[in-house]
Amino acid sequence: MEPCSNDTNSQSTMELPLQLLVGSCLTILIVITLCGNIIVCLAVTLDRRLRSLTNCIIVSLAITDLLLGLLVLPFSAFYELTKEWPFGSTLCNIYTSLDVMLCTASILNLFMISLDRYFAVTTPLRYSQLVTSSRVTVGLVVIWTVSLMVSFLPIHLGWNTNGTAVQNTVSGCNKECTLEVNPVYGLVDALLTFYIPLVIMCITYYRIFKIAREQAKRINHTWCCSSNAPMPPMVKEHKATVTLAVVLGAFIVCWFPYFTVFTYRGMWGDGRVKGTLMSIVLWLGYTNSALNPILYGTLNRDFRMAYKHLLHCWRTGGPRSSEEAQDRGRSCRHSQDRQEGKPLKLEMRNGKGILLTDGALESTGASP
Repeated sequence: MEPCSNDTNSQSTMELPLQLLVGSCLTILIVITLCGNIIVCLAVTLDRRLRSLTNCIIVSLAITDLLLGLLVLPFSAFYELTKEWPFGSTLCNIYTSLDVMLCTASILNLFMISLDRYFAVTTPLRYSQLVTSSRVTVGLVVIWTVSLMVSFLPIHLGWNTNGTAVQNTVSGCNKECTLEVNPVYGLVDALLTFYIPLVIMCITYYRIFKIAREQAKRINHTWCCSSNAPMPPMVKEHKATVTLAVVLGAFIVCWFPYFTVFTYRGMWGDGRVKGTLMSIVLWLGYTNSALNPILYGTLNRDFRMAYKHLLHCWRTGGPRSSEEAQDRGRSCRHSQDRQEGKPLKLEMRNGKGILLTDGALESTGASP
């Protein structure tokens, strides 16, 4: 048996200052991913107002991103810094499969959220009949089934490689751990898990934005004819536009470069894209898991209030006695009543069921 050579990995390791800088950035990203998604799960669990089918999908998204931060990102950061994989080929294939599965599930959860918002906005009167708990459960099962089918199944059967061999099992000296991509796997995976959902998401969010514009024009006309006061609906329309642009734009910016490179690797050669470019597009995709708690949490007024209550409880450390707990509970309820009873600047309803409030695009049929 030939001994392993020392240059098994053609990629040179980083210099120490650069390694410290990159390691610090990756650590911060991992911590934000973990903390943000934990807060989303706690907020929905502890706040009864957030217990709706829509937020069940958001919790599914948060759990998926949390698992990505726990099971994948630490290994990805270690491999990024050391440029070698010392844990063996079996663990490498499991890690790669988890990476593909959780990233796919995260994207498909975002896709499912866009469909839920679309039905809530376009058919608010039939929303409770269209979006039921059983259908949401079926949708989540489909998401995880598809995620398994494009990750563990092809990777452990060698369907993603050029040939019939399973990846990363050719040589025991190999210290690399990468996902191999052939033309069929690259095209099918990219279309099924990104490009087709992206097109449908663009259509659904365009329809939502179009309905919001139509409603804003009607409200502006009514406001102009019935009042001499300034017209806030245009401000509300602008905020709704920014919200939709941020949600969809962040998804595209984070994942489009990766799947473009992924498809290119499959069609024109797996070994053509390596090094810095591959690292950038990969971690840009991971960044979406850190942004999701912000985009799907803080852009919603109820989530913002739940976040504030959680942070307040953490700062105060919780009540020390049952009497104090009851007093604090009454105080919190009074505070929530004042918040909920506070008049909004604009709250209009029409046949489309749009409700533009507090900078977010919400629907009158969003919570069955």
